[in-house]
Amino acid sequence: QVQLVESGGGLVQAGGSLRLSCVASGSIFRINAMAWYRQAPGKERELVAGSGDITNYADSVKGRFTISRDNAKNTVYLQMNSLKPEDTAVYYCNVDAWTLVAVRKVCWGQGTQVTVSS
Repeated sequence: QVQLVESGGGLVQAGGSLRLSCVASGSIFRINAMAWYRQAPGKERELVAGSGDITNYADSVKGRFTISRDNAKNTVYLQMNSLKPEDTAVYYCNVDAWTLVAVRKVCWGQGTQVTVSS
């Protein structure tokens, strides 16, 4: 099994910054990719940033958000700067990994709320 624990969400004013963290633990052999998604009320879940063979960002966050990884700690971060009210959403960590029993798992974190006030 693979477990994900997210942290770092909260309430911030427009223009402010937040840093999200997600730690993966459990029977991990190798992590293929780590990503952040978000889901705003009434909207579908969307990819914010991904880190695998390539790093990619949603157009709406390019230049403001940065995804990074600490592979030794199985941790992915999302540094969010110049936050806007439209960034308000529940942010989810997503990990694609091979387990120690050669099973490929795609797992989701529990979500962390980010609220940006105007």
